[in-house]
Amino acid sequence: MADAKHTALLVMDVQNGIVSRYIQDEAGMRPFQDAVAAARRAGMQVIFVRVAFSEGFPEASPRNKMFAHLAQARNMAVTDDTTQIHPAVAPQAGEPVITKYRVSAFAGSNLEIILRAKDITHLVLCGIATSGVVLSTLREAADKDYVLTVLRDACLDADPEVHRVLVEKVFPRQADVMTVEEWTKTLA
Repeated sequence: MADAKHTALLVMDVQNGIVSRYIQDEAGMRPFQDAVAAARRAGMQVIFVRVAFSEGFPEASPRNKMFAHLAQARNMAVTDDTTQIHPAVAPQAGEPVITKYRVSAFAGSNLEIILRAKDITHLVLCGIATSGVVLSTLREAADKDYVLTVLRDACLDADPEVHRVLVEKVFPRQADVMTVEEWTKTLA
């Protein structure tokens, strides 16, 4: 594993409006909390990524099936409660909150600039959903030559079979895939 100085934990789309659709109790947040706590103990950069839009939703094209729907709902503006990071993993001082406008954490955000500025070469990914932000970010990060780790139990998807196929068959081609507990042991 790369050293903590050059590694960042990306906590992606773990925001109120998305968590409320996927997690029904406090226990569901435990893997995310454990990952964030382990990264902080190791002195690793923690970066939060959320999807949100400017007032009036100018970034949401009517041709984009997913985001046009969100624009119609009108509850995903940067100031809405739905787009704020879930309090169970609340960012601390110095932990960036990146706003993206598409599925990948890199799409329309300043993530890559922050990673370069901090000399980050290894990304540890967790988030909601496995088939959305995790998949899109993993693919783009692999193309950008980052070393990648995916925390399989700190990723959720509406379809458990899709999650299983991704973490067992697709992601291992480009990333190390492990549980939060397995990953935490590598930090000791």
